[in-house]
Amino acid sequence: MKKEWFRVRRIKFFDTTLRDGEQQPGLNLNREEKLKIAKQLDRLGVDIIEAGFPASNEGDFYSVQQIARAVKKSSVTGLSRLSKSDIDTAWEALKDSPEPRIHLFIATSDVHIDHKLMSTQEEVIQDSVEAVRYAKERFSVVQWSAEDACRTDWDFLKHIMEKVIEAGVDVINLPDTVGYTTAQEIRAMFHHLKENVKGAKDITLSTHCHDDLGMAVANSLAAIEGGADQVECTINGIGERAGNASLEEIAVALHIRHDHYGAEQNLTLQEIKRTSSLVSKLSGNVVPGNKAIVGNNAFAHESGIHQDGVLKESSTYEIITPELVGVDANKLVLGKLSGKHAFQNKVSELGFDPPEDELKRVFKAFKQLANKKKDISDDDIFALLVADKSENETKAYEMLSLQVNVGTHNIPTATITMKSPDGEETQEAATGSGSVEAVYNTLERIVGAPIQLDDYRIQSVSSGEDALAEVVVHVTYAEQTSIGRGTAHDVLEASAYAYVNAINRILAAAPGGVPEPSVHSQ
Repeated sequence: MKKEWFRVRRIKFFDTTLRDGEQQPGLNLNREEKLKIAKQLDRLGVDIIEAGFPASNEGDFYSVQQIARAVKKSSVTGLSRLSKSDIDTAWEALKDSPEPRIHLFIATSDVHIDHKLMSTQEEVIQDSVEAVRYAKERFSVVQWSAEDACRTDWDFLKHIMEKVIEAGVDVINLPDTVGYTTAQEIRAMFHHLKENVKGAKDITLSTHCHDDLGMAVANSLAAIEGGADQVECTINGIGERAGNASLEEIAVALHIRHDHYGAEQNLTLQEIKRTSSLVSKLSGNVVPGNKAIVGNNAFAHESGIHQDGVLKESSTYEIITPELVGVDANKLVLGKLSGKHAFQNKVSELGFDPPEDELKRVFKAFKQLANKKKDISDDDIFALLVADKSENETKAYEMLSLQVNVGTHNIPTATITMKSPDGEETQEAATGSGSVEAVYNTLERIVGAPIQLDDYRIQSVSSGEDALAEVVVHVTYAEQTSIGRGTAHDVLEASAYAYVNAINRILAAAPGGVPEPSVHSQ
């Protein structure tokens, strides 16, 4: 009997956490944080990592270049406008990666062409074709995006797609830039274009959905049904406005409903929870407890009927096992008597491979914590590993001591000794209506410039009365916004660290208070 061979459909995951995700208001990851996320995305097994927009600013250029050189399994790409200078800059940033690829974009809907580009359809076609041909001379993979594709006339979309295919494009992305479409519409659009655009079946069609109407994941899955073989998304669905489609939700949906979608993927699903936690910590974005797949309550059952059913047979109320996405009970195995070797093994288990100097720093912090906390959980170590060190790596403010006097009949007063960026030590004191306000008033006095606190959040890293406190703040300083993180055994100490961290990040990213150019949304 003749053996028949069937093509296994495989969906590629294009992660844009470090580009589109970072456009979330107030989010400002530094280079080290971006590299940590990129390495974890590599462990997760994403096919493509969009590391940034190299031509947007110097910081993004060097970050993309560093990631392109460090990541070995995933393909690394960068966003680019159609100009030759943008393409050349992207090439310099990406040329050292194993598979240099570029992501070109231009708007194609009438509303964008008329009001934003102030151009014509003919000019958009010409610019796209020239850019694809120019990029193809350098990059092994060229992707072109029709921004606002879901509001673009299908006949024009078909025409311009055929032109860029003739020019040699490898991937065409059709994004729902404003989260406007429905599942039925996007499924029909992909099916129509794949069947009717000459050459469409010889390239990869990609989908990129935003969540303005809360339908990004549903629309992404519908696009896959319609013929998309690449899906663009972010970890935890972060991004500007309402965010992007959540990678973890799409990935697990494809796995659990393989009977429906019939598609394979390259992701290591057990790395999902760890990746989500890392992005959450570094972005300052707390994952809601009821978030699908990665929320703390995703596998919790409070209803008596549900509990009874799960105890008898887990599949009664659990279609996803916690182990599938890497959710395990914390193992409290480390304490103050644990040595460096045991600690290093735990760090490796958590998916980190820090250089020796970084390992020494974290081990020292671990020992300090172990003297205050009996048992150290995986979450505690994770928090120490992702702690921001910008104040130690750059000329920045460093808090040397903190003392707070507070009581039911006393006015809260904070006294802080700080080392300034020029190395001088300053001590100041101030009062406030509460202890945290007293701390922040004191820090503002030391800095010598008004600082606006836009948001303040605190949570425990793990359970128990001796848990680490983690504080995330959003501040405006020198006409720039920033997120700061602080972790400590003491709430007020963590609050102070977060505030100082936010200021230092602004100083490190834009010396002199000069803002960096904003990055384009797709």
